[in-house]
Amino acid sequence: MIGKESIKYALQNLLHRKARSFLTILSIFVGITTIFIFISFGIGLYSYVEQFSSASSANKLTIMSKGFGGIGFQEAPEFTKEDFRAVEQSAGVYSAVTLDFSSAEIKQDKNLKYAFVIAYDPSEPFMMMDVSGIKLLKGRMLQSSDKAKVVLGYNYLIKDKIMPKPYDLNSKIEIQGKEARVVGFFEPIGNPQDDSQIYMSDSFFRELYPNRSEGYNWIFAEVDVSKIDAVIENVKTSLRQSRNVEKGKEDFDVQSFDKMLETYSKVLGGISGFIILIALISVIISAINTANTMITSVLERIKEIGVMKAVGARNSEIFIIFIIESAILGFIAGCFGVIAGWILSSLAGKALATAGWGFISPSFSFLLFFELIIFATLTGALSGAIPAVRASKVNPVQALRYE
Repeated sequence: MIGKESIKYALQNLLHRKARSFLTILSIFVGITTIFIFISFGIGLYSYVEQFSSASSANKLTIMSKGFGGIGFQEAPEFTKEDFRAVEQSAGVYSAVTLDFSSAEIKQDKNLKYAFVIAYDPSEPFMMMDVSGIKLLKGRMLQSSDKAKVVLGYNYLIKDKIMPKPYDLNSKIEIQGKEARVVGFFEPIGNPQDDSQIYMSDSFFRELYPNRSEGYNWIFAEVDVSKIDAVIENVKTSLRQSRNVEKGKEDFDVQSFDKMLETYSKVLGGISGFIILIALISVIISAINTANTMITSVLERIKEIGVMKAVGARNSEIFIIFIIESAILGFIAGCFGVIAGWILSSLAGKALATAGWGFISPSFSFLLFFELIIFATLTGALSGAIPAVRASKVNPVQALRYE
């Protein structure tokens, strides 16, 4: 009864108890589906973070004020021209650029919306492209000679995403009561805020905000990557002197791209681990249900086991039959679980992309499908191990008398 005969016999027993088998499969199925969804999205997020790890960003420093909550949260410039010169002249810094931003009123016919505008000097490299990984989709970048011209985020190309009518190259857009011409569009980044930003020259920015004091919200620096830790300390020392603050009381932060990635990865790892732990608890509960099903099956089939032993079945053969039954339950649950997980993850990814959160997308691989099916099969098999041992040790004489 080993091999094909054992499998055939196990399948017959499972089909004979359809309702109980279905409920057991369902409990494992839910756990595997949940794990598949979380892992696929976790891998997708890791891939999104890692795609920025390139040679063009590894040698960049980002300098911002402490407590800075993101674009548009603080209107007052944080760094002065003296601060910028201090950064630019720090040992190990090859070049530095500034960046400014503010919220702006966007008008199309009678429709009003608010978006964030980012200003930079077109004569200098736009380092934010390297750090954030954004690329030009169509049109061109800004030039020093441009007057009242802008580059828009991806969402401005889509009807009803920001405004009822989409914009295109050479379209006019009204910002803060002044008209500007569109010369380019960036590729989608994956979140609504970034894909709704407007990029302009610092000179046009000053025209839109004439009462704004001179200064900068952000400073990017290109540095010697082989000595990046030492350069960070040099920049911090220069800024402490420029801003007249003591060590340990800095009101600014200097971060390398690698450190930012490391921080994001740690946070992402912690969240993923917690979510997977919850999913594993679901699988443990499923395993308990499977064990309970197999124990009940053993109790119901005591006499049947006695007959098999009476005609020559060995303990190992009885053990294998029950292990195969529980493994089949896990295998079926695993197959349906990964299929359901793939469908739900795909639908959720499309829904998030439609909502503008394209960076939160699942990632699939053959290995993920294969490993989860194996995991489900092993979960079923291990859950049935104790009942299988119990079945194999049944005394045939007592079993034949069992009622």
